[in-house]
Order: sequence, then structure tokens, then C-alpha cells
Amino acid sequence: MSQHPVLFGTLATSFAISQPLSFVLDVNIQEQNKVLSESKTLTYGTHNEAVSVLQKKLKNINMFKGEEDGKFGVMTEHYVKKFQAKYQLNVNGRANKETIYKLIQKEREHYLEPLKNLEEETIDVGMYSEDVKKIQSALHYFGYYQGKIDGIYGPLTKEAAKAFQEDHKIPVKTKLDKQFVQQLEQTKTPDQDAIVHTVQKTPDTKTVKVSVSGDVIQIAKSYLGAPYRWGGESPSGFDCSGYLQFVFSQVGVQLPRTVSDIWNATTPVQKPSVGDLVFYETYKPGPSHAGIYLGNGSFIHAGNNGVEISNMSGSYWQQRYLGAKRVSQ
Repeated sequence: MSQHPVLFGTLATSFAISQPLSFVLDVNIQEQNKVLSESKTLTYGTHNEAVSVLQKKLKNINMFKGEEDGKFGVMTEHYVKKFQAKYQLNVNGRANKETIYKLIQKEREHYLEPLKNLEEETIDVGMYSEDVKKIQSALHYFGYYQGKIDGIYGPLTKEAAKAFQEDHKIPVKTKLDKQFVQQLEQTKTPDQDAIVHTVQKTPDTKTVKVSVSGDVIQIAKSYLGAPYRWGGESPSGFDCSGYLQFVFSQVGVQLPRTVSDIWNATTPVQKPSVGDLVFYETYKPGPSHAGIYLGNGSFIHAGNNGVEISNMSGSYWQQRYLGAKRVSQ
């Protein structure tokens, strides 16, 4: 059964006139999208503003129940994986460009899709209805409305609607009609096309196209002592390829998930340089283990004892060495 709008009487009207217009805009959607789209892949252990925005957006679409603390921990990783699974993305728990764009897209739908089901032809000041809530939510999405989503077309909603109409050069009307709603539905945030362009240029997970940064070694060493875990891909537990993928993601390089795929996606070199990958044949034929070359005959890797540094000339590693490869364009 549909809910009919209620037009408030004299008491409500006098309250509306006396109510102060505390119209203060929060960080708007364009700025949030920019923070996310310009960030590197967000992974376990990251702590910054982009993670806060990620958490906020997931919460906006009811897919995050943790604290918006800017810390990419176990809970954030869990909800990123749930989001990726729901929308048929690669379920790896890392917020890469593909995941970020899909999240921005779904947040937009969450706020704007309900506008297609408005029941009233026009909405006027003083009305209370579910339709007003939908308009308040849409105006909030674009950064115009920061009041409570209460379904009351009061002074804050009126001021937000006026600002939106002025910005989009449509006739400023107190009564909100189909033209106003259609403009809301069709409005793009200024950075939308840029985000699409960025995502289309993101490397495929099976082909490495980005140069390795000198920061790789520093990042790799920062996880010395992290435990080994079969299938692990976060500091709570790494396997060898999960460790490589995690470390390189910190500098914006998306490596494939398995050692054999990493082997196939990288460029052979005669002798390893610092930051190159060194490969070994261990428990099965072909490349099955790999690490990052540190120089002076040593490499860092996730072995049975966790993340550690080993000597390539040791008897075990020397006889199993397959070669070195480089992450390059």
C-alpha cells in the first residue's frame, strides 16, 4: 500500500520559518571519488584516507559493518571480498581500479535508482513522504543535502534543491516536479568519465605492464617475519606468490596469483638485478617458488618459516634455481 504525502499545517510551517538554515556541505562525492580513483590498489595493511572513503562507500550500499577508521584490516578485506563476489569480480580482497569503479557505480545506483519509482507528480514544501526521502538521499549523494534523511520537505531540503537547480541551470522551482527528478537521474559527477578511462587502462591480471618502483625492496623487507600460510595473501599469513602479489600491489603493479602465471607474465633476464624475481623448482616440475632479488646473492621470499631472506648459493636453493625475470613494460 502506497504512503500518501502529508502536508504540515500552521505549527509545522511556523517551525520551518524559524528553523535556522545550517547548510554545511560535507566532503562531496566528487572529492571522495577523486581520492579513491587516484589511489593505488588498496590492500591489507594500508592505512590512509582512501581506505576511509572505501569503507564509507561500502557502508553506504550496506556492504560494510565495521568502523570507518581508514585501516585496511581483516574486516575490510572480508567485505571487499564479499563485494567482489557479489558483482562477479576477481575475489582477492584488494580494492584495485576495477573494484573501485564498480563500487562507485553501485553507490550511484543505490542513491538514484529509487527516483524511478516516485509516486507523486510534484512535491511541495511541508510534505512528508517516502518520495521526499528518496530526493533527500539523491541530493545528499551529490553533496547538496547534509540534513537528516527524514522525509520532510523543510528548509534544508528546499535550500539543497535550489542550489542543485542553480548549478545545473534549470528553472528554480519550489515544487519539485518530473523535470527536477530527471535532472537528478541524469547528472554525472565531473570525474565519472575520467574514472572509466583510468579503469580501461588498468593492466590485465595476467600481463604486467607497469615498471617496478625502487620502493619494492623497502616494502618487501617491512614484512620480514610474517608467518607462512598456504593460500595466504596478507600479512596475517603469506604463501610465496601471495607475498609477491601483495608487495608489488603496494607500488601499483598487479601480478598474477600463481608462480607459474607470474613466470609467464614477466621478462627473462640473464642476471638478476635488485628488484627482479628469482624462480625455483621445488615441490613440482616447473616454477613453483619465487622471491625478490636483494643483491649480493640473496633474495626475500615467503618460505616455510614465513617471510625471510635466503642465500641463493645455499645448497637447497642453488640446485633448484630456474632463472630470473623482470617486471617491466
